[in-house]
Amino acid sequence: MITFLIFIAVIGVLVLVHEWGHFVMARKAGMRVEEFGFGFPPKIWGKKKGDTIYSINLIPFGGFVKIYGEDGGHRENPDSFGSKSFFSRFKVIVAGVVMNFMLAVVLLTFGNFSGLRVDISDPALAEKATDKRVQIIRISPDSPADLAGIMLLDEIVSFEDSAGNIAYVSETADVRGFVMKNLGKTITVTVKRGNETLAKELEPRLNPPAGEGAMGIEMSLTGLIHYPWYEAIWRGAYNAYLMTVNTIYGYGILFKTLFTTGKLLADVSGPVGIATLTGQAARVGITFLMQFVAMISVNLAVLNILPFPALDGGRALMLIIEKLKGSPLNKRAEALINTAGFALLIGLMVYVTVKDIAKFL
Repeated sequence: MITFLIFIAVIGVLVLVHEWGHFVMARKAGMRVEEFGFGFPPKIWGKKKGDTIYSINLIPFGGFVKIYGEDGGHRENPDSFGSKSFFSRFKVIVAGVVMNFMLAVVLLTFGNFSGLRVDISDPALAEKATDKRVQIIRISPDSPADLAGIMLLDEIVSFEDSAGNIAYVSETADVRGFVMKNLGKTITVTVKRGNETLAKELEPRLNPPAGEGAMGIEMSLTGLIHYPWYEAIWRGAYNAYLMTVNTIYGYGILFKTLFTTGKLLADVSGPVGIATLTGQAARVGITFLMQFVAMISVNLAVLNILPFPALDGGRALMLIIEKLKGSPLNKRAEALINTAGFALLIGLMVYVTVKDIAKFL
């Protein structure tokens, strides 16, 4: 229940920040905003203030800002979206994406000041770091670690072999050394998950699949790195930039795999998977949660700017085509394209959600 509430809070912040960008830019451009909605209909609650209805809707995975005349109509009315200049409309469309990126910058700036948990395999970073931990950053499906109930971001504290000998962990090499001595034998792994300390039994594999390892995990030595406020600001912006570049690269691999094989990558998560990861990040600590929310915010920004119907990038592309064409696009054709794109996105979300649920069954 706590995980669900944290997830809803995170989604709420991301959606409100994104839609707030559209809302503020539209109001600044003199457009009438008819509705500012959190979630998708059916509507649960709504209140009108001025010209705008502020609503909460049943499906919480999104939100919207309804601008008068955004479908291309009412161009003769000075309050409508369609009556404004190309640049005014373009700024309104991309404002949500910009706000998601700026949210990531703010979160990462605060994180760099208060202490971000990062990989410290570099000796120079390791010297500066505090609260060092060996954490699990990847678990292969159906591996010994997966079957034992070990989770992402768990901290490996110690091992115990069948003879009762205990080995404490301070480096990733400690894990590899112990596991290599106990291949094919039952061992107990003690992990820390938030405030919980858990003991998990498993048997490291003698002949694991290629690239998975005996336990089926990838590890990282992590620690907290703090920076003074004036350095945290530019590092926050730089971290957000790097996160954006890596996200674009990741989407490139995803679409390449989808178009060449017809399959999604196994690591792609929907709402259920993201909710689970949100709970795990929250258990590690507030700064880790901030990093995770920043990553999701950047992902939303990159996803939304893609030139795909129903997304901000698709709307921006149609606006550019209209500008080059020198006349408005056919409203019926544009509506059909956006409807088809939205239906495809919903279908993809349902598919990924079913995949996420299947992992827990």
